[in-house]
Formats: sequence, structure tokens, C-alpha cells
Amino acid sequence: MERLPPLPLSKSIEIAYKSIKVRFFRSLITTTSLVLAVAFLCYIQVCNNLANALFLTGEPTALQALVKAGFDITSQTTAIGEDAKQQWIVVLSLLVCVVGIVNAQLMAVTERFREIGTMKCLGALDRVVLLLFLIEAAMQGFVGATTGALLGCVSGILSSLSSLGTALFDSFPLQTLLLTMLKATLTGCLLSLVGVIYPAIKAARMEPVEAMRVEQ
Repeated sequence: MERLPPLPLSKSIEIAYKSIKVRFFRSLITTTSLVLAVAFLCYIQVCNNLANALFLTGEPTALQALVKAGFDITSQTTAIGEDAKQQWIVVLSLLVCVVGIVNAQLMAVTERFREIGTMKCLGALDRVVLLLFLIEAAMQGFVGATTGALLGCVSGILSSLSSLGTALFDSFPLQTLLLTMLKATLTGCLLSLVGVIYPAIKAARMEPVEAMRVEQ
């Protein structure tokens, strides 16, 4: 059977965008889970960044504020970072997010059996189908991760301001916070892509006859 030439990237992005638009509410649910996971990750890191910046000033009032806020500071403490409990909670939240994305994408593949079958009957290569799913995941991941990073950063600043006071702004680590947001955004995008790999491969390897034969 004659195969169609690969789609231009611009056309693939257009098709992926239209697919997200058609399934807006399902995409919104998937993106929301990513927003919450990334927001939590960014929140924890921003709170620790702000506390650490205040700690590094070495001022007695700053140390007192940190102790009052619940940070465990001793004479051996050189920096404030995530403790083991926080790390485990963050990892578990990210894992739950990935599982949710995989589940949502598998359902999306099931709903699109005929669409995928039609594309493959028209000569679409496996890599075209794979690329479309990856682009959709990348678009959702970028929007969800960016939103989550912003939400987590703002929440972290407000929470730290409430517990540590206005002295926080005397040592406000703007560059560190921006780097934390960037890392959280990249982590969210990566999670979105990891979550869609298996469903995308399953869709790409689907035989056209099997896809067209499925009852909707």
C-alpha cells in the first residue's frame, strides 16, 4: 500500500491542537492532574528556597523566625533543604500524576480507534500517529506545567510570607526561584511525555482493520 509522505511539523501541531480542542474537557482533566502535581513540587521547593535564603543571612531574628516556623535548625545546620518525608511525598505525587496521565491517554486511544484506523488506511505511517500523540502530550504538558509552576511559586511565597514575615524580602532569591520554576516546568513536561509513550506506541502499532472494526 502506498504510504503518504511525513506530515510537516506545522501541520502535525495543527492537527494535535484541533484534537485537544475537540476533547477539551478530557484534556482539561489530564492537564489539571499535572498542574496539581507540579504546583505541589514547586511549592515545596520555593518554601525551602526562601527559608534557606533567610537562613544564610545569619541574622538572629531570621534564625528565630525559622525556628518559630517549624524548621529544625542546630549548630550543625549549613543549609535548609527538603527532608526525606517531603521528598517521598513529592515523588509519590508525581508517580500518581504519571499513572493518571497514562490512564487518560489509554482511554483517549480507545475513543479514537476509528480515527486512527482511518489515518492508517489513508497511508499514515506509524511514526505520524506516534508524533501526533507526543505533540498533544507536549502541548498539554507545557500548559499544565507552566500553570502549576506559577501556582506553586505564588503559593510558596504567600505561605512563607505568612510564617516568616516581611524579613523574607530582605534576602529574596529571585534567580533561585526562577530556576526552581523552570525545573518544575521541565519536570512537568517530561512527566507528560513519559505518561503518553505507552499509549502512543499502542496507537501507532494498531492495525487499520482492527481499528476500523471496533464498535463505538
